[in-house]
Amino acid sequence: MKALLMHRDRDFDPDADLPPNAQDLTQDLELDILLAAMAGGDPFLLGVARSAVLTGERDPDVIVYRQRILADCLEHPAVVRELYGIAEEAVLREKKIWAGVFGDRYPEGLLHRSVQVLQLFVTLLRRIRGIADEQAGAFASEGFRAFFAMIERELDDAYIASIEEHLRHLEFRDGLLISAELGAGNKGEHYVLRSAVRRRQGWKDRLLGDRSGLVYQLPDRDEAGFRALSELRDRGLALVAIALSQSTDHILSFFTMLRTELGFYVACLNLHDRLAEARQPVVFPDVSAGAPVFSARGLYDPCLSLETGGPVVGNDVSADGRRLVMVTGANRGGKSTFLRSVGIAQLMLQCGMFVAAEQFRADVCAGVFTHFSREEDETMTSGRFDEELVRMRAIVGQVSRGSLVLLNESFASTNEREGSEIAGQIVRAFVDSGVKVCFVTHLYELARAFYREPSIGALFLRAERLDDGTRTFRVVEGEPLPTSFGEDVYRQVFGEPLTAPVDARTGETAVAGVAGPSA
Repeated sequence: MKALLMHRDRDFDPDADLPPNAQDLTQDLELDILLAAMAGGDPFLLGVARSAVLTGERDPDVIVYRQRILADCLEHPAVVRELYGIAEEAVLREKKIWAGVFGDRYPEGLLHRSVQVLQLFVTLLRRIRGIADEQAGAFASEGFRAFFAMIERELDDAYIASIEEHLRHLEFRDGLLISAELGAGNKGEHYVLRSAVRRRQGWKDRLLGDRSGLVYQLPDRDEAGFRALSELRDRGLALVAIALSQSTDHILSFFTMLRTELGFYVACLNLHDRLAEARQPVVFPDVSAGAPVFSARGLYDPCLSLETGGPVVGNDVSADGRRLVMVTGANRGGKSTFLRSVGIAQLMLQCGMFVAAEQFRADVCAGVFTHFSREEDETMTSGRFDEELVRMRAIVGQVSRGSLVLLNESFASTNEREGSEIAGQIVRAFVDSGVKVCFVTHLYELARAFYREPSIGALFLRAERLDDGTRTFRVVEGEPLPTSFGEDVYRQVFGEPLTAPVDARTGETAVAGVAGPSA
């Protein structure tokens, strides 16, 4: 039996290796907030969610397969949570079943434990079968319909009744019937457990005991005899105990995988509930393959919404057919938040989830990579610029055609001329290699150079700033400006306008004798 709720033809592997850049993705996109909301305090769900979100899928068919299953889950959350609870109960209770005084290293102890576990599993399988009988018709997705059909086919009443009958026999309430042959030296061999035929006893037999056949009764203090008898029992029970243990492991693997695969969808339900509480929309994205596609309406950062507990500003973007999106504009205008929303949406799309937007469409990426500015190295083993180059080198070694690279203030740790030259060469190499790039930058020379190069086909977005300096936290299409309106931030902090002169050519100011960019 297989659940097959993540793939049509194979199980989901929660222990699959995460991508080498998983830590950078988690840190730069603040994924811990998203994953914590999905887990809802459950460490198991946290592990499943992390694996699913960070590994993702490249096959659009698999993504759509999961989307339709998740749509069913959103329509019937109580049923899905009940199924998950049954699978979780099976896995957790199985671990607590004791093998008895014999221990599961011996056939009798192994058999005893396997019977106890199977009795538990049969009860839980009956509950799943009951849910399938009542709810199968309400689910529309291919995955759930195949799952319920499998349950009805393989767990019919006759099959479950036969299991229960076998388990009653394996309790051996009437004792064991074992046959053997005499081998060399009159030693027993070819021990076989036989099916005992229970005879109806008369009142004399019940009163005086059955005297038919040859009977040998061990004395109470015959320890050697008891050991010999125990060895005989173990030889007769060995094959049955092993077979029953294998059957138990098979059913346990079904419950384990059912718990894992349903765990992903329960985590999605948890996130959906949290975003609904924050009055934020979600949508199942349109997925494509091949040419670069990226368009959205109301795209927002779900992690920011989860932190604030309320709605946040969304953005509209239309970048279909473009491999380069450059975002410039006012400080504290929402550029980095927009960049995170792009990366999170792509990860959510590729693992089969809904996306934090009113509408979203994108192609499947070969990988998502982030290069965000970091704080100074506290160990002082390298400067910020060295650290940026090291991380960029790692990305260059992993990126491939069809990947998505998100750059946030990359190479701003050096001067504008050098930073623009280095970033320009890297971005051109990415675009020429078929890699999509979304770049948030204050490097005006870099942005201006690409703006004057229509052949590269870039989309230029700018953090919106009203005439009075108000930030709307939206990004809109617009050409790069030589200033990021740092004076607005100065005025907010110090409560007075910046009176130092501004060089119109370089966009630099001089404050208290210290030169610096106005951005």
